[in-house]
Amino acid sequence: MGVEQLILLPFNHQLATLTPAAFVETILIQQLQAQRLSVGVDFRFGQQRSGTAEDLKAIAARQGIPVNIVALKQLGEARISSSSIRQALLEGDLSRAEELLGRPYSLTGRVVAGQKLGRTLGFPTANLKLPADKFLPRQGVYAVKVYGSADVAAQPLSGVMNLGCRPTVNGQQQTTEIHVLNWSGDLYNQTLTVSLEAFLRPEQKFESLESLKQQIQADCEAALGVLSKRDRR
Repeated sequence: MGVEQLILLPFNHQLATLTPAAFVETILIQQLQAQRLSVGVDFRFGQQRSGTAEDLKAIAARQGIPVNIVALKQLGEARISSSSIRQALLEGDLSRAEELLGRPYSLTGRVVAGQKLGRTLGFPTANLKLPADKFLPRQGVYAVKVYGSADVAAQPLSGVMNLGCRPTVNGQQQTTEIHVLNWSGDLYNQTLTVSLEAFLRPEQKFESLESLKQQIQADCEAALGVLSKRDRR
């Protein structure tokens, strides 16, 4: 994205009690030595979020620091925000999330060893270990594109991802498992990026492994159909 340096400030009591003027003087000028500032029009800062973007512009002007106030991004009449994107993902509304983001939502992680249940069913999966703070969408089954491994292919491959606790086998922990369609190979310890293209169905518990196997086959066929349509767009 072109960002050369990112600084994360812990939101502790000391930071929370700074007045807007003290925040600018202490944090932006003394510590960060800001030369130019750019914030969104709805930016808030200082104790109890009392400072506005216009306040920042006025306070910084006393120190000769220019402030660029950026207008909100809109999609039609709606404001584009992280909250609306998260809500769309929680509802499994990938089309809406993609509209707001300008791209499909993606997950990146390292492939680690799992219980190999998919292999016994004839659908081997890559168990993806994701960052602990990664925002996850609605549990269920997704049609995905798989990127990032030289051993996979030069072009992204189609896949099916299950995000959930695998209730049919009494799973206790949430897992992220990807079955790459029409491909075989070893992905352990490789880093993959999975682009979520379509939500297929919620996670559900099946009466038997045979029923689960039949549903996985149906999911694979559904994913191929959805992904082929997207490829032709």
